[in-house]
Amino acid sequence: MTIKAGDLLPDGTLTETTEFDSDTHCAMAPKEVDVVEASKGKKIAVFGLPGAYTPTCSAKHVPSYMHNLDKLKAKGVNEVWCVAVNDAFVMAHWGRDFRAIGKIRFLGDGSAAWTKALGLGLDLNARGMGLRMQRFSMLVDNGVIKSVNVEGPGKFEVSDAETMLKQLG
Repeated sequence: MTIKAGDLLPDGTLTETTEFDSDTHCAMAPKEVDVVEASKGKKIAVFGLPGAYTPTCSAKHVPSYMHNLDKLKAKGVNEVWCVAVNDAFVMAHWGRDFRAIGKIRFLGDGSAAWTKALGLGLDLNARGMGLRMQRFSMLVDNGVIKSVNVEGPGKFEVSDAETMLKQLG
């Protein structure tokens, strides 16, 4: 069952790394992020996508949140999370490529466990990508989901930062 406005954010553990080795420039060991604990007392704009470095995700989705970060913060958003079924190392390098580390949290759901808990799994086995996350956005306030915007297959129309800004009023 897909999450909806009014639901509590489901339990889950994501992974994140924000530090890089100065010699090799490789991402350091990831830390676990307890989703429910990390959302306590915060208003968070979460956007999920099929995968790091994929065309729409890189060309449109992340840039929409980077471009509107100050506007989101001005409307009371404490944090912005980008989540994908990738490991924390890939997410960290992708975030670094956008110069977004420290601005947006790039969180990996490598096993897709949280994706499944959200009810937002996307079967891309036929394209050689396995189970991924549907493209979506949601506003979470102190662990309660206030709005959810799930894209149709192949679409990028309702999960962008501009839609989130309109929903924030």
